[in-house]
Amino acid sequence: MLPRIGISVGDLAGIGPEIIYKTFLDQRLLKFCTPVVYGTATVLFDDFPADATHEPLTFRQVREAADIAPGKHNAVTCWDEDFTLTPGQPSQASGAAARQSLLAAARDLKAGLLDALVTAPISKENTQADDFRYPGHTEFLTAFFESKESLMLLASEDLRVATVTGHIPLKDVPSRVTRELLTTKLRILVDSLKQDFGIEKPRVAVLGLNPHAGEKGLLGTEEADVVTPILQQFQEEGHLVYGPFPADGYFGTGQFRQFDATLSLYHDQGLIPFKTLAFERGVNFTAGLPVIRTSPDHGTAYGLAGQYKADETSFREALYMACDLVRKRKALAEIKPLIPGPAPRGGRHE
Repeated sequence: MLPRIGISVGDLAGIGPEIIYKTFLDQRLLKFCTPVVYGTATVLFDDFPADATHEPLTFRQVREAADIAPGKHNAVTCWDEDFTLTPGQPSQASGAAARQSLLAAARDLKAGLLDALVTAPISKENTQADDFRYPGHTEFLTAFFESKESLMLLASEDLRVATVTGHIPLKDVPSRVTRELLTTKLRILVDSLKQDFGIEKPRVAVLGLNPHAGEKGLLGTEEADVVTPILQQFQEEGHLVYGPFPADGYFGTGQFRQFDATLSLYHDQGLIPFKTLAFERGVNFTAGLPVIRTSPDHGTAYGLAGQYKADETSFREALYMACDLVRKRKALAEIKPLIPGPAPRGGRHE
């Protein structure tokens, strides 16, 4: 069965609907997945120009995900009210539509009606409401799926960068980077590289917090007090983890190419080099969840909205990755029951 990929539309005043529309103009994608867009197709796509090089894009509008048709473009109705949208100008209506789309898709993902979720960009400020107090998709989905922790992991063909802390003020980073949190995030990263990316013995680099990774305590002690002891613990367990590396030289010299993934300690430390090196093809994957969620690595791009100039490449890559992860996790689930466990103490396998 083709993977059923749910798609939340993001802020309608941004480029979310456009990159979704441009992606699915390529009818060949229906050979890889069954797309399920959460929103009313007429509101989302009617204003886009006709494309002489592709077949017309049509969606089956349904009320419930249980009624989707395999191998077709599907849209699940999330709102009935009419509202006026101005490209590039977020409004209360566009924020509400983004919330409704995301909540409906997340509920169906939890219910098993979807195999994965790809999220178009939201405005963190414009999406806030009494029933939605989250700084981003990652935090919402972590809470919704009742995970203790998750990990923001940016990935492209040859570069993977994760972050220990996410959407928090920079002044709060040092106090949040504790031994416990670093251990949790590093373990999620190692496990995801094995499970989701098929790397049997991943090599992971961890960055330092301070300039020059603290310069042996001269510029800060977080590396010696927090990072190094955790790396030693993981190495004693047999993991290939190294660091802490000064972030500037690590990326500037191309040292990141020696590793399967890099763990940065705060948001911009990892995302600035990642987006510099892989912006067009980068994908944001939320590791550590019991479900699969990916997204493009960019924001709402209000300045481009309404001009039909947005590049859909990152969204398309997010869709590809979601499909690939669905297949890998299903294959792993089928293999696990076939792997014999250790014989009971005092006995043997028959």
